Amino acid sequence: MKNFSKLGQFKSRGRLFKEANNRFRTPFQRDRDRIIHSASFRRLKHKTQVFVNTEGDHYRTRITHSIEVSQIARTIARYLNINEELAETLSLAHDLGHTPFGHAGEVSLNDCMISHGGFDHNLQTLRIVMFLENKYLKFKGLNLTIETIDGLLKHNGPIYDQQKVNTLLGIHNFKNKIAFEKFPSLEAQIAAISDDIAYNNHDILDGIKAKIFSFNDLLELNFFKEIYKPYKKIKKINKEILTYQIIRDSINYMVKDLIQNTISTIKKNKLKTTSDVQSFDGNIVNFSKKFNTTLEEIRYFLRINMYNNSLVLIKNNNGKKIIQKLFNIISKKPVKYLNKQQLKFDKHRAIADYISGMTDRYAINMYKKLK
Repeated sequence: MKNFSKLGQFKSRGRLFKEANNRFRTPFQRDRDRIIHSASFRRLKHKTQVFVNTEGDHYRTRITHSIEVSQIARTIARYLNINEELAETLSLAHDLGHTPFGHAGEVSLNDCMISHGGFDHNLQTLRIVMFLENKYLKFKGLNLTIETIDGLLKHNGPIYDQQKVNTLLGIHNFKNKIAFEKFPSLEAQIAAISDDIAYNNHDILDGIKAKIFSFNDLLELNFFKEIYKPYKKIKKINKEILTYQIIRDSINYMVKDLIQNTISTIKKNKLKTTSDVQSFDGNIVNFSKKFNTTLEEIRYFLRINMYNNSLVLIKNNNGKKIIQKLFNIISKKPVKYLNKQQLKFDKHRAIADYISGMTDRYAINMYKKLK
């Protein structure tokens, strides 16, 4: 275990709306708990990861994916001795803004909103935690710490073009507490890359389980062929258990490479403080160049064999049609589905908020009723 605690964000700069501290929990524990207790987080259990949620009980959903991301992120953060609670919170919250039907749903809703500011699931996560989750008397949203807001906003890195952020969130709502063009914290970088590790491995597991591709197809990749070598000698091996083992080994190799390369970057550039992290020109938490090539091969394999699979595409296209239909119908009579408070500022944005918050099955059932 390494001690890079001076690079971590343990002391909070507060919240957008001032609150007293809690004597029993740190500000970051409270953030995590607010995410876990939110309705948006609960709904993730019925939202697509790759397979539409009605396909089967054993495939991953957004909530299981988020929990798996948090486990990986906590492992990395703990080893580096930075803020494990913040890394966990960002991991659990990163997909709150996803639409039903996964990325296909996002594409469809963005098409519907193209003339009204567009739709972006990362920024929708911020809309949820800042405005839409209303459970407190003194403020809208969950009033998370500045560190959590910053990390969620910069899930994909610094914000150089703030126009979309201003359209969907309003720059003034951040109260000059976010340095948009600075890099995110180490904890945020860990959460983002743990997302990649989780879906690159677990989508493979789900793809094999769904018989979209086979275990032998996976061994066409040199990375997995090398992992498999020590197990070839075992007689009468259970293929299903072997698959689980190889995916565990894969995650372990990825985490190991990531940690080693991150430590090397920190030492090489003599990074000492959180300010050094935010001012550094690039992500500090990253894989080695050799491993990045391996990851590109895995992404290509998944894109060709899974995401572009005809059965998956059919389900995705059906999801797109459902969202398009719901948007068109609700737009004609929004007061039938939304209250006056929701429609007060922007009708189309309110509709996008409503549809993006739906679970797969809720959207499907509403579609069937409205057909």
